[in-house]
Amino acid sequence: MDFNVKKLASGAGLFFTRAVQFTEEKLGQAEKTELDAHFENLMSRADCTKNWTEKIYRQTEVLLQPNPIDHTGARIEEFLYEKLDRKAPSRITNGELLGQYMQDAAKEFGPGTPYGSTLIQVGECERRLGAAEREFLQTSAISFLTPLRNFLEGDWKTISKERRLLENLRLDLDACKTRLKKARLAEAKTAMAPDFQETRPRNYVLSASASALWSEEVEKAEHELRVAQTEFDRQAEVTRLLLEGISSTHVNHLRCLHEFVEAQAAYYKQCHFHMQELQKELGSSDEDVLPNAFALNSTHSMAAAGSAAEGISSPVETDTLKIEEVQAPATGTRKAKVLYDYDAADSSELSLLADELITVYTVPGMDSDWLIGERGNQKGKVPVTYLELLS
Repeated sequence: MDFNVKKLASGAGLFFTRAVQFTEEKLGQAEKTELDAHFENLMSRADCTKNWTEKIYRQTEVLLQPNPIDHTGARIEEFLYEKLDRKAPSRITNGELLGQYMQDAAKEFGPGTPYGSTLIQVGECERRLGAAEREFLQTSAISFLTPLRNFLEGDWKTISKERRLLENLRLDLDACKTRLKKARLAEAKTAMAPDFQETRPRNYVLSASASALWSEEVEKAEHELRVAQTEFDRQAEVTRLLLEGISSTHVNHLRCLHEFVEAQAAYYKQCHFHMQELQKELGSSDEDVLPNAFALNSTHSMAAAGSAAEGISSPVETDTLKIEEVQAPATGTRKAKVLYDYDAADSSELSLLADELITVYTVPGMDSDWLIGERGNQKGKVPVTYLELLS
C-alpha cells in the first residue's frame, strides 16, 4: 500500500511539473525544445495520411452500404461475430431480395402470363446482379477496407502513443533545463564575495552553506538533465522510425487501391453483361405480348416506307445514315435519361453526359443498338445501352 501511495504521489508530481512547463511555454515564459525540420515534416505527413485515410475509409463504407441504418446494423453484427471469434454470415443484397420478390410475384400472377414470365426473367437477372454485388462487397472489404482499418486501428494508434510519450519526455527535458538554469542563477548569486566590514560572521557562514547547497542542486539538475536528454533522444529515434514507415503504408494502400479498382471494374462489367443478356431475352419475346421498348416508332417507319413507295426520297438510306437530313417524327419520340458519359466516335454520333435528358427516336434502316438523340440543336446517333427511357 505504501508503495502504491509513493508511486501515485510521484506520478502526480510528474504530471504537475509537465503541466507547469506546458503552461509556461504557452505564456512564453519558458523555452521549448524544437524538433528538426525533417522530423516536423514526418509528423505533418503522418497526420495528413491519417486524416485522408479516415475520410476515404468512411466514404468507401458509405459507397458500399449507402443506407446508414443498414450500415450501423452491419457494423454491430460484425463486431459481435468478431468478439465471438466467428465468421459473419453473408448478407443478402437488395438486388437479390428484389429478384426473389419478383419471382414470388410471378408465381402468384401465373408464370404462363406475359407479366409473370417477364417477372421471372427480370427477377433472375436481379438476383444475378445482387450476387455480383455481394461478391464485389466482399472483395472490396477484404482487399481495400481491411488494410485501411488496420492502419487506423493498429499502426496509427501505435504512432499516436509514441508521439504522446515523446511529447511528455520533451516536457520533462525542458523542465530539467529550466531547473538547471534557475539553480545556476541562484548559485551565482550566493557565490558573490560578501562585504566583511558590513557582514556579520554568522551571516557569512550561512551564505557559505547556501552556496554549497546550491552547488549540490546544480550537480543534481545536471544529472537529471543528462538522463532526460538520453530518454528523449531514444524516444525521438523510435518515433522517427515509426513515422518513416508511413512511406511503406502509402505503397501498401496503393496496391490495395489497384485491387479495389479491379474489383469495381469486374463488378460493373458483370452488371453490364447481365443487363445486355436480359435485353436480348426481352427483345426476342413476341412483340405482341412483350413489345420492344424501341418499337414506338413503327407508325413513323410505315409512313416513311409509304412515302418511299410513292417516289419521295427518304432521308435515311440503308447503307449510309446522313444525320443532318434526319427529321424527328411527328409521333413516337421519347425522353431518355443518360446513364453514363459517352464520347462520340465520329461526327454522326452525339456525345452524352450522365444524368442529362435528351429526346430519342428511331428511323427506318437503323441498327437496333442505336437511336437518334437530340439535345437542343445538336443531333446524332446514341447507343441504347447508355440510356434509360422515360415515359
